[in-house]
Amino acid sequence: MLKEDLVSIIMPTYNSADFVEESIESILSQTYTNWELIITDDNSTDDTRLILQRYASEYKNIKYFFLYQNSGAGYCRNNSIKHAQGRYIAFCDSDDRWVPEKLERQVKFMHEKKCCLCYSSYYTCDEESNLNGIVKVPPKLTLKSMKHDNKIGCLTGIYDTSFFGKFYMPPIRKRQDWAMFLNIMKKCEVAYGITDPLAYYRILNNSISRNKHTLLKYNAEVYSSIFGYSKFKAYSYLYFMFMPSYMLKQVKNKYYSKKLRRKLRKK
Repeated sequence: MLKEDLVSIIMPTYNSADFVEESIESILSQTYTNWELIITDDNSTDDTRLILQRYASEYKNIKYFFLYQNSGAGYCRNNSIKHAQGRYIAFCDSDDRWVPEKLERQVKFMHEKKCCLCYSSYYTCDEESNLNGIVKVPPKLTLKSMKHDNKIGCLTGIYDTSFFGKFYMPPIRKRQDWAMFLNIMKKCEVAYGITDPLAYYRILNNSISRNKHTLLKYNAEVYSSIFGYSKFKAYSYLYFMFMPSYMLKQVKNKYYSKKLRRKLRKK
């Protein structure tokens, strides 16, 4: 494979000992082999560092960095992006997994579409890796549709640096991935998706993302930081544009997830 087609995979870790091996193994199983995995650990206090050291000593294309002060997932991702050498930047959190064909299909798809940003549908699973749902994505997104709500799962997003260079996570506490994808789409205007699920998103019992109400202020902060909206305009857009779009997406996801569970029970 061509050197310019190297994919840099960005992974933040923090006390990820229970799941990070599964995540790394899913990357090692990729049919597309021209990749580097760059991990930044956010000052873990469990065995995460020992696991990362073991993998990095065994595989030359796995690199890791350790922070000595807890700084958040966005900071960790940015540190890894800074050290990335690839044409493509992809994201996989330390509790998520990819299907083996993910990178191969997305890189080929991006070549065909000549697009800067690509994403896919993905499955959801519980802490024991039991499949429990699916998030279906549209085949095409515009800046306007992404502005309504985040329709790209970070674990499926890939962008091509040959278009506009590297993009980093903005310095906001939450929703940095959505903010970054919006900044990319302000440049490229259109992103393309693969509607087949290519990854597994793990829903943790104590995940803050499960409480959507606590995240409302962070969604409003995205509108302020990325589009320069006043607080009043940001919250107005949140309630009158974001919320209806988000609720419709949730209804669709529940419908497709119910169909998936019914199909799994028949097996």
